[in-house]
Order: sequence, then C-alpha cells, then structure tokens
Amino acid sequence: MADVKKVVLAYSGGLDTSVILKWLQDTYNCEVVTFTADLGQGEEVEPARTKAQALGVKEIYIDDLREEFVRDFVFPMFRANTVYEGEYLLGTSIARPLIAKRLIEIANETGADAISHGATGKGNDQVRFELGAYALKPGVKVIAPWREWDLLSREKLMDYAEKHAIPIERHGKKKSPYSMDANLLHISYEGGVLEDTWTEHEEDMWKWTVSPEAAPDAPTYIELTYRKGDIVAIDGKDMSPAQVLAELNRIGGQNGIGRLDIVENRYVGMKSRGCYETPGGTIMLKAHRAIESITLDREVAHLKDELMPKYASLIYNGYWWSPERSMLQQMIDASQVNVNGVVRLKLYKGNVIVVGRKSDDSLFDANIATFEEDGGAYNQADAGGFIKLNALRMRIAAGKGRTQF
Repeated sequence: MADVKKVVLAYSGGLDTSVILKWLQDTYNCEVVTFTADLGQGEEVEPARTKAQALGVKEIYIDDLREEFVRDFVFPMFRANTVYEGEYLLGTSIARPLIAKRLIEIANETGADAISHGATGKGNDQVRFELGAYALKPGVKVIAPWREWDLLSREKLMDYAEKHAIPIERHGKKKSPYSMDANLLHISYEGGVLEDTWTEHEEDMWKWTVSPEAAPDAPTYIELTYRKGDIVAIDGKDMSPAQVLAELNRIGGQNGIGRLDIVENRYVGMKSRGCYETPGGTIMLKAHRAIESITLDREVAHLKDELMPKYASLIYNGYWWSPERSMLQQMIDASQVNVNGVVRLKLYKGNVIVVGRKSDDSLFDANIATFEEDGGAYNQADAGGFIKLNALRMRIAAGKGRTQF
C-alpha cells in the first residue's frame, strides 16, 4: 500500500486509535482523516476533535448518527425478531455496517484512497467493517494495523504513545478490566474474569441496569404503539426512533432488564464469552412478537421464524450490505404492513411480561376462539375430517405393519 496518500480512520480518541493515527502517519507517510461516530455510547465524542488536532489532522468528522442508527439499522433488525444463537441481540454487530457506510462516504467526499479501523485480528469487527467497505467501494484499500504491527499489548501501546508524545489521558481511577463497546442498543463486556467461563460476572461491572434483586418491588407498566412494525410512541407520547430506544433503556435499566452472559461462536472460528446489557432491545423483542401474534398470518409468522436465524447470522458475520440480506429485508418489511397497534407490558425484576395487545388490524376473532357458544362461527364437526386427512399417511403405514422409528 505504498501508494496510499490519504486514509479515513474510524477514530474514538482512545489509546488504540490515537496510536493508530500516529502509526498511519509514520508508516504510510499519508494524510489521515478522522471519523468519530456518536451512536449513543454515552460518552463525549467532541474531545476526539482536540486529540486529532494535536496530531496534525486537518479534516475531522464527528457525526451524530443516533437517529440513523436506530431508524435504518436497529428497527429493521427488530422487525425480524433477530436473535443470534438463541440469545444475543446483536448490539455490536448492527453498529458496524453504519460505521463502514460512513467511512466510505467520507472517503468519497475527501478523495481518500484507503480506510482504517482499530479492530483486532481475532475478532468479528474486522470482518464486518471490511465486508461493508468492499461492498460499498470495491476498490478501496483497507489498513488494519492490528494485523500488521507488533504493538500487541497495552504496555507496548503506552510506550509508543509516550515515545511519540501522543496525548493520552491518564485517569486516577482504576481502568475497567473489561473490553467494552457501547451504543444506543447495548453495552458489551469481554475479557478480565469473563475469560474463565466458570467464574460469575462481577456485579459492579454493569453500567445501565440494576440487578433484578435490587429492582423496584412494584411493577412498571408501559404501552408501546406500533406502526408497520416499528415503535412510534411510548405511553401515547410520539417519539423518534432514537428517543424510543433511549427511553426503553432507561425504563428497562431501572427494572433490571436486559442482562445477558453468553458464550458465542465468532465468525473467525473461536468461542468467546461476553456479557451484554440490552434493556431497550429486550423489551422491543418481546413487544414486537406480541403485536405480531395478533396481526400476522400464521404461515407468514412461521416463515419469518424460519428465516430469522439466517438473517441473524448475516448480521453477526458482517453481511448487512449483501444482496441476500437486502432480499430478506424486503420480505420482512413486506410482512410488517399490518403490524400496527398497541402492546401493554409489565416490567418487573428483570422480566418483561406481556399483559395486553390490541390492533385495528388484528386477526384474532373472539367469536371464533371463544370457549363459549360461538353462534355457528365455527363448526366443530369439521375438525374430524381435517384430522383424518392429516393422519392418512400414518394410517396407511400402520396398515402395512410398518414400525415407527
């Protein structure tokens, strides 16, 4: 990559990306453009500007992407009720395609010929960033320092920073022992004691949620209004997508909702233990399935459930910008036209309990489903023929003396 003249770096302003910034300047003798995304991680992003300026960066992008993140990535994912390996709500995974998209947009705006990121060579994020980048700009060059340099420990990074006078803040308080990633959908925790799968996670690790044991003794009731599969109001108050998720995080966190401790299978082949806080997402998943339960046709709902694991794997493995994910998304979105109405939830000590759902587009017919007299709406005698026809193949096999496996 000797011909790299300008590179766009996904820049947080922390130790790793600050070292990467200087390393890119020295190793490639190139101009660096920094891009810092506000995805609702709860930390100030503006200080990244000062740090980048101190390292001689002239083109600095700091973008508030919270609304786009939830509207165009989180909400579409939740329309599919997406869960990876039965539990993970994909909080880190779903942020990466947006970052990749913006990296490429900035590269096009600034005339850069390369992008760079701080993902390690062991994780999923390198795959997600780069698959997205190549899908959006096939000829782009990608610089992944963790796959090139020998600065493979925190001590070496600190020594490099001191040697090159890189401004790194030193806090008096003890640094978190965990590798953490946060956005408006979740916080993830890896490393530290979590690398022993038998050791229980530490209570003081959690940032957004109280423990279920310490949650209020009285339940919290909320009502979520849906339009075409997306939440548009909480307790009757209209909200933007980012406002919806922020408010559900707040309410869910107060009630001890959304903690998860799992061992997942990374795309690169290894197993990894991670803990996640996803209070708003946990509520959204439960509520969305509730509103779909009365508005979706049975076979449409079942087909969505069959497709969901594939859709989840595509997001987890970095294929958001692939044609197959786009095709699945169009099918999922088409199913959401009549997913309208209100879901009522009870939040209590870590639990999300559905207590009501209603919709003008409901397919639930009390006259047919009732255990009381239905006035002829359903002829129970019809069920006999239905059962016999469905049993026909088994009756034939049994008549031939075939034994079952």
